[in-house]
Amino acid sequence: MTFDQMLERVRYEGAYPTRQRAEEAVHNVLAALGRQVTGDERVDLAQCLPVEAALILTSRIPATEQLTGWGFVKDLAARTGGTPATARWDTGAVLAVAARLAGPDLLARILHRLPDGYALLFGQAELRQRQAA
Repeated sequence: MTFDQMLERVRYEGAYPTRQRAEEAVHNVLAALGRQVTGDERVDLAQCLPVEAALILTSRIPATEQLTGWGFVKDLAARTGGTPATARWDTGAVLAVAARLAGPDLLARILHRLPDGYALLFGQAELRQRQAA
């Protein structure tokens, strides 16, 4: 998939009125995801994305503390000046496309390494339960 095709797919998924709005969502969400995904999963995800999208993902230094799925949405809203509802919408549109590009095996690995709440953001059911420490 080319970057232009990815943008058109995100535009469709998010029902965005313009390609520019879809590109803004892709940039914001992938940059935020780049702060959360680490290790081999980060490298493998970048390899599945179009080059322009991979550069956005990998241009961010991973955060020292991982956010929950809801924390991710709230942080994205704060960074973009949007509302949590808009940030959630953008996240869903972009990560649904990213999930298809990654495929089920890589997506499972990514979700295993992230805190609770990300499966829903990727358009997947949250099937695992965390064990108490």
